Amino acid sequence: MRRPHWPRRVFAQLLLGQTVVTLGVTALTAGLLLAPVSHELDRDAMARALSIAQATAADETIALAAAERDSATVQRNAEQIRLATDASFVVVTDAAGLRLSHTDPARIGQRVSTDPEPALNGRSVTAIQHGTLGRTAWGKVPLRLADGRIVGEVSVGISDRSIRRQLLGMTDGIALCAGTGLVAGTVATLLLARRLKRRTHNIAVADISALLIEREAMLHGIREGVVALDARGRIRLANDEARRLLALPEDCTGRPVDEVLPPGRPADVLAGRVTGADLPAVRGQQVLLMNRMATADGGAVTTLRDRTELESLVRELDHTRSLTEALRAQDHEHANRLHTLLGLLELGLHDQAAQYLCEESGTQAAVAARIAGQVQDPHVAALLAGKTAVAAERGTRLTVTPDSHLPDAAADARMLAAVLGNLLDNALESAARSVEVSLLADGPRLRLTVSDDGPGVPPDLRERVFEEGWTSKRAPAHRPRGLGLPLVRRQVERAGGSVTVGRSASGGAEFAVDLPEALLTAPPAEHPNPLPSPLPHPAGAPR
Repeated sequence: MRRPHWPRRVFAQLLLGQTVVTLGVTALTAGLLLAPVSHELDRDAMARALSIAQATAADETIALAAAERDSATVQRNAEQIRLATDASFVVVTDAAGLRLSHTDPARIGQRVSTDPEPALNGRSVTAIQHGTLGRTAWGKVPLRLADGRIVGEVSVGISDRSIRRQLLGMTDGIALCAGTGLVAGTVATLLLARRLKRRTHNIAVADISALLIEREAMLHGIREGVVALDARGRIRLANDEARRLLALPEDCTGRPVDEVLPPGRPADVLAGRVTGADLPAVRGQQVLLMNRMATADGGAVTTLRDRTELESLVRELDHTRSLTEALRAQDHEHANRLHTLLGLLELGLHDQAAQYLCEESGTQAAVAARIAGQVQDPHVAALLAGKTAVAAERGTRLTVTPDSHLPDAAADARMLAAVLGNLLDNALESAARSVEVSLLADGPRLRLTVSDDGPGVPPDLRERVFEEGWTSKRAPAHRPRGLGLPLVRRQVERAGGSVTVGRSASGGAEFAVDLPEALLTAPPAEHPNPLPSPLPHPAGAPR
């Protein structure tokens, strides 16, 4: 025979457990209700017995017959009262406690089974006792003559069967109420179990513990941030990586997003104010890629990926690509010059060929010399030289203003080159014919300006261009757009400076960067690898 076993499914355990509890509570409630009802019925029966006894003792005929020990008269009148009141017995005794009436005539003349003294002493008493007729509720009163003399007692009993008939009559109503409560409780339990079955996907209880363990291991083991929100926008869960990437406090669980995160792109994405896929965001020095997915209960789950290192590599790749393009542009121009020079030589125009060679060498040397003379920082100078070649191939003229000057005293040359490189990339993409760079040093302060003759930035978008993910251009496949200018602002603000955008003199955009502590106050040691000096011009070449 197969032994019954506890069900494995959550909803089945709930249904069985709640049904057992409902049955137990219903039975306990019915029992607790019946106990005081039974006690109250006993009290009513004793009061009724006492009332019948008092009414019997008030009959003068019975009192006189008891005084004369006329048991026949007493028996006849007592039986009439018993039958009329549906009492179990009406017993009248004389002053000695001997019966003058009884439901069993054979017991007349015998002493009563209960103590008659309290009634014979003038007191009325009630009680539940077991006598010759079984368990009864009785009342005893003294039997007096008209002059007040006690000549006996009257004892009236209500049988337990009569009390139980009343109790059984009330039990039907109690059982109906209990049954109604049991049915309602069972139906509610069934509905709750069905709802729980849907919510738990009919999962077994043992599997819940395993799933929780696996979930904790997965959430805290993956190198991707996960933040779950409830329907009210409060953080329900945040794994270790999400706390690190967003710098969340330890007590973030249960708190709204805007309470634990400052205003910005990450808070907007988490709260659902910004929607989309693979949304870029910057949090401190971290570059994040965020994806938000709504859940069926009205909440949301957001995943975060750290793209800081990847973004750095991509930007280095972009710089390398820029340098490659610059070299390719120079190679292209050099090939054109060689072809021209070869043609002049093949035509026998040797003087013109020499003059052409000197002019071209002087032009390139002049450009390099001018940049090196104005910009002494090697990183920035090399960047400007490379961007100049790229701009020339695109048909754009990149110039450095004559009043520009940058000594080799940058506090953070790499940051300065990164900021200038981003601004130049944007300007070259937007410019039609010309881009102009201005570098003005004043003690430790540096003001950097990049302007172009492109379409410019409308006044209502001059703050949005610094928002993460916002761009007016189509993003390439290898990286999201909308991060360059936000990173420029972050880098500049970390250095204690500011960046603004306005309208240039040529009608395009003008980005101005003000860095109060960009330069060292003391002159640095001579750079170990200074830029090479321009090549000397050949003799007789025009200068």
